[in-house]
Amino acid sequence: MYRNFYLSVLFVMFSVPLFAKDVTLNASHPQSYEVVKGDTLWDISAKFLQRPWQWPEIWQVNPQIKNPHLIYPGDLIALSYIKGQPVLTLTRGSTTYKLSPEAREIKVEDAISTIPRSAIAAFLSKPLVVGEEILNSAPYIVASVDERLILGAGDKAYVRGIDSDDIEQFSVFRGGKVYSDPDTGEKLGYEAIYTADAILEKAAEISTIMLRNTNREVLTGDRLLPVDDGENEMNFFPHSPENTVNGRIISVFDGVSQVGQYQIVVLNLGRRESTEVGHVLEIMRAGQTIGDTVTADKDDVITLPDESAGVAMIFKVFEKVSYALVMKASNSIHLNDKVREIE
Repeated sequence: MYRNFYLSVLFVMFSVPLFAKDVTLNASHPQSYEVVKGDTLWDISAKFLQRPWQWPEIWQVNPQIKNPHLIYPGDLIALSYIKGQPVLTLTRGSTTYKLSPEAREIKVEDAISTIPRSAIAAFLSKPLVVGEEILNSAPYIVASVDERLILGAGDKAYVRGIDSDDIEQFSVFRGGKVYSDPDTGEKLGYEAIYTADAILEKAAEISTIMLRNTNREVLTGDRLLPVDDGENEMNFFPHSPENTVNGRIISVFDGVSQVGQYQIVVLNLGRRESTEVGHVLEIMRAGQTIGDTVTADKDDVITLPDESAGVAMIFKVFEKVSYALVMKASNSIHLNDKVREIE
C-alpha cells in the first residue's frame, strides 16, 4: 500500500514540469545519457544539474510509458527545451522489454534507486534509535536455556516481558551511546545496537526464544522489539524543506573523525521539527573559535565563519533524531557541524 501511494504521489508531482527559475544545468551536461546497471538517480541527475535533488522540477513525463517516473538500465534520458526552459525526458530502452508475453510486468525492484542501496539497507529495517521509556520497558533476556553467558545463532534464551504470542518475530538489541543535543543538553534517545533476530517459541511469564542471524554476541539484558514488517521504500523523493532548518551532526557511524561521501550521520532533527524523509540539507563546517594572534590582547578571540562542506539527504526519521546519508563532501565534515536548508 505504501509503495502504491508513493508511486501515485510521484506521478502527480512529475506529470508537469515546474520550470523552477533557480534550476541550473551542469556546465558539462550531456545532451542524453543511457542508464546502466549500478547508476543511481542522484548520480544521473548530477550529470545534468548542479543541484541533483531538483530532478523532479524539470522532469517531463511521457504519459504513454507505464511508471515513467521509474528508471531502468537501458533507458535513455535526454535534455531538451520547452518555452526556453530545460526539461528531461525518458525513452524506454529496447532491452527493457525482451520478455515473454506472460511476463511483461517490470518489477519496481529492478528500477534504479535514488541513492546507493548498499549504503543504507541495513539501517532501514532494524530498531536504531529508542527512547528511554522503550529501552526500560522492552522485554529482555534473563538467561540462556543451556546456561551460556554468550549466545549466538541457534541458541535458545529465556525472556521476561513478552505478554502474548501475538508477535512471533523480534529484533534483539542493546542500548548504546546516548544521543544528546549539543546546544541544549537534551537527551534525544539511545542508539539501539542490533545483535540478532529472534523467533518466539513459547509465550509465558518467562518466554522462550530462538536466536537467528546474530551479527554479534547476545548477552543477558539485551532487549527485544517487534520486527517492523512495514515496507521500506528505497526510491526516495529528494526535496528541500519548506521551513528553516537549524541542526547539527550529533553522531557519526563507523567511529570516524572525518566524514566523507556515502557515510551516515545522525542529526538532532526529528519529526517534532517537521523533518521528512527525502529532505536535502546543506552541511556547514562550524567555524572555529581561535585567538587573534595579531592583537596585543591575549584574551581576544574570534569565531571564523561557517563554510559549506557538503550535502546530505535524510532517509530515516525518528521522533527527535534522524539519519542522513552524505551525498556530497566538498570539504572536511566533522561531528557537531551544522546542517541547514539549502539557500
